Amino acid sequence: MLNLRLEEVKGYDGGLTSKVYVKLVKVKNEVVLAICDEDILGKTFEDKEKGLKIEVKEVFYKGFKMELEDSISLFEKASIINLVGEKIVGKAVKKGFIKPSGIIWIAGIPHAQLIKMR
Repeated sequence: MLNLRLEEVKGYDGGLTSKVYVKLVKVKNEVVLAICDEDILGKTFEDKEKGLKIEVKEVFYKGFKMELEDSISLFEKASIINLVGEKIVGKAVKKGFIKPSGIIWIAGIPHAQLIKMR
């Protein structure tokens, strides 16, 4: 009998999704990249105490679905980057694109924006 633990299976991510929604749009002279974790698309998060609200709207974030790790390669194509969700914001911090102090937390959901100066 084969005794194989799930974490030994190639591609297994602990049962958590590793997909994100990605949308890349050219607006005038800028290229805007919007990425959100797959599981929060279409949801709204509000922190009434802080007066903050974010709507993870399909019209803004839903372009195509891709692997979290692969989405990082799109950062170089964009001049403005908008990220929302634990997985994508965490990956951006881990890769050194943003600092934890640059994250806005809204109802427990991290949000970050990057703007490249030319």
